[in-house]
Amino acid sequence: MKILIADDEADIRNLIKITLEENGYTVLTAQNGKEAWDIIAKHDIGLAILDVMMPVMDGFNLLRKIRESSTIPVIFLTARTDDMDKVLALGLGADDYISKPFSIAELIARVGAQLRRSNEYLSPKKQNSGNITYGHLSIDKEKCCVFKDSVPIELGAKEYKLLLHFMENPEKVFTKRQLYQAVWDEAFYYDDNTIMVHISRIRSRIEDDPQKPQYIRTIRGIGYKLHYTGEAL
Repeated sequence: MKILIADDEADIRNLIKITLEENGYTVLTAQNGKEAWDIIAKHDIGLAILDVMMPVMDGFNLLRKIRESSTIPVIFLTARTDDMDKVLALGLGADDYISKPFSIAELIARVGAQLRRSNEYLSPKKQNSGNITYGHLSIDKEKCCVFKDSVPIELGAKEYKLLLHFMENPEKVFTKRQLYQAVWDEAFYYDDNTIMVHISRIRSRIEDDPQKPQYIRTIRGIGYKLHYTGEAL
């Protein structure tokens, strides 16, 4: 498994590289976004760890280019701690966001968690086979595909898992914490903004009008539920 580290700080690149290699990964490094993009174009990268503030091409623009053609897990590791930066990163398709200074042990654990989830998503198990239909939506669990009126809908891995969780439990109300723990499988970590960003992205793909949802309903003060009546809120 090849992992890319893109950061303009050599000490951080070297620390992460050495630790990941000690854990059995092959590591490639870049000191700016343009160099990182060239590496991605030439190598089969399984996961990328990106800084936001890099010369030539910053992390946000690099992520935009990655998401044009790839769903590999992307973890931001950055000194930018503003909530809006985190919301932007997740909205662009980042899978995790870690602020500097950071724990190298936690970073390695999160790398492992993202790779496990990516492998599970790309390699559906036989016990997950079958189809689910709800309203005009359907999911082919064996192929991890979502359709609306038989038209394919493109979703990221986390969005697919969130929608699958809703469709396996229609009409049930979930708190944001319950959804995070079900999809991200992290019992002791929770991010409110992460859920809101991913719900918004799902709505933008399955709803006729995301501002008047017909499927994923907001239950004020509690969370969300999947409830289709054919009428928008």
